[in-house]
Amino acid sequence: MGMGFNGQMTLSTQCKDRVASREWYKKNLGFELLYDVAEIGWCELSTCVEGVNLGLSEVEKPKVGQGPVPTFGVEDIDIARKQLEGAGVKFDGDTITIPDMVRLATFYDPDENALMLFQQLGGM
Repeated sequence: MGMGFNGQMTLSTQCKDRVASREWYKKNLGFELLYDVAEIGWCELSTCVEGVNLGLSEVEKPKVGQGPVPTFGVEDIDIARKQLEGAGVKFDGDTITIPDMVRLATFYDPDENALMLFQQLGGM
């Protein structure tokens, strides 16, 4: 299935304090901060695995035990989404656009585990 994967993956997880969490990952696992966007409560760190980043989403009450959400990078999110929807894959609402940054679409596997697609828009 030619969905246009671009070789990147971000594992997204929730946290209560983005700054404290990112420092924990830096100190304990050696991850490096790529960027932090306080306005949307999001930061991303590089891991030791090429093409795989960790995204921290700051929320008031993190869902514990959920685990990270694999977020697959694609060249064109509209094409990828159309292919998945054509195969009967369930999506959670519309594709979200954060101007000059990213487009995101959440979908579910057969067990209702959340996965996401992302299309990078800006130079982050």
